[in-house]
Amino acid sequence: MVFLTAQLWLRNRITDSYWRVQEVLKHANLWTLWISRVTAASQEHGLRYPAFILNLIKCQGELNRKVFADLAIYEPKTFKSLAALAKRRRQEGFAAALGDGKEPEGILSRVAQHL
Repeated sequence: MVFLTAQLWLRNRITDSYWRVQEVLKHANLWTLWISRVTAASQEHGLRYPAFILNLIKCQGELNRKVFADLAIYEPKTFKSLAALAKRRRQEGFAAALGDGKEPEGILSRVAQHL
């Protein structure tokens, strides 16, 4: 890009720095929104947010907070299944979470057992 004057060059640099700051702020706002959505949905199923996330991490759940927030809004049955898995993990341990095979109604799941 060719800048004809110093004023045009300065104007371009200032808007670029504002854009970067706004991207950081946007990500921070979205992060808090995702956490608040997952917190509300996990409390609806009887779990606090830290217990929900920690137990899903222990069950090797490879989903991030954005995906959890989307599941809480658009796929409540799937989120209910994840909450049930986290509850079982918290109460009985990983072997019991895999063992009984009772899932909430309407949920298809494929849980791989690690030998």
